[in-house]
This record gives sequence, structure tokens and C-alpha cells, in this order.
Amino acid sequence: MGAADKKIVIITSDEERFTVDRKVAEKSLLIKNMLKNLLPAADEDDEDEDDDDDDDDADSHIEVPTPNVRSQVMKNIIEWCEHYKDVSFPDDDQDDDSKKSAPIDAWDKNFLNVDQEMLYEIILAANYLNIKPLLNAGCKVVAEMIRGKSPEEIRKTFNIVNDFTPEEEAAIRRENEWAEDR
Repeated sequence: MGAADKKIVIITSDEERFTVDRKVAEKSLLIKNMLKNLLPAADEDDEDEDDDDDDDDADSHIEVPTPNVRSQVMKNIIEWCEHYKDVSFPDDDQDDDSKKSAPIDAWDKNFLNVDQEMLYEIILAANYLNIKPLLNAGCKVVAEMIRGKSPEEIRKTFNIVNDFTPEEEAAIRRENEWAEDR
């Protein structure tokens, strides 16, 4: 079994184990880089170990701990990675303004149609696991929740308590008049 065929066991913070194909796990750049460091010798030695079938079963998976992600969130992350396992995303090192303003993919929008707490946890997990396309989609969903709303509506949407006095709020509005839609 080649290194590319290995099963990856992702272990969540609450000790649940998810067995996935390496191709799915590597949608996370964190896991991809971890595997690159763990498996280089296996890639080179695969040709020599063909006669050793007993070791194949023991080495057929690698465990990857994800202490910052709970199992309920990981189920969603893996569903997203499975959906996009055959999609190659462009290099995300470049900040392309067209990507930022592009609409959210319909599948992603439906996928991220979850309660706010889960949405935030998916965003945090995508950031931790370094899955930029999922992180960007999640942030776009949050941006859509804010777009065109007044500060009061935003506070209500996100359950934010207004801790400004009326005088402080008036002063902030005066300082930031330039940012208001007119």
C-alpha cells in the first residue's frame, strides 16, 4: 500500500476518531504538511517493502490529533473535504480581489446554512486546519449576515450588548460619519 493510499485517522478533542482517505485529509494544509513530514520515507521505501505484507496492515493508517476541533464540527469539516476531494484550489498565497468579491458557491452556502455557533466553530476549525476555501466561504456567510444592516440590527443578529453610553455612541458616530452610506 503506497503512502498516497494510506488511511488517515483524525482524532478530535473529544477523542472521536474519523478514518478518511489521505486525499480528503490533505484538504487541510495543516494535515498535509504534517503527513509530508511523517511519510517521506514511506514513499521512498514502498518499492522495497512489497514482500512484507504483515507490516502493511499495521502501517496502513496514521493518526492525526486535532485538539482544537470537536467531533460534531469535524463531521462537517470532513463532509466539506469529501465534497471537494477532487477539486484543486488555486494557490491561496495571492490575495486576489476577485476571489474576495466572488459570490459564495451555492453548495457552500447551503452547507454553511447552520446555526451561528456551529458556523463560528466551522470557521475556527477551518482556520486551525488551514482550509482556506472553507474559511473564506464561512467568512463570506458572516459578511452577508452583516451587509446592509444598522449597528442595532447587527447587535441583535449577533447578540451583542451595547455597552456605550448615548454620549459615547454619538461621539463615535460623529467621528465615523465618513463611513456611513449617504
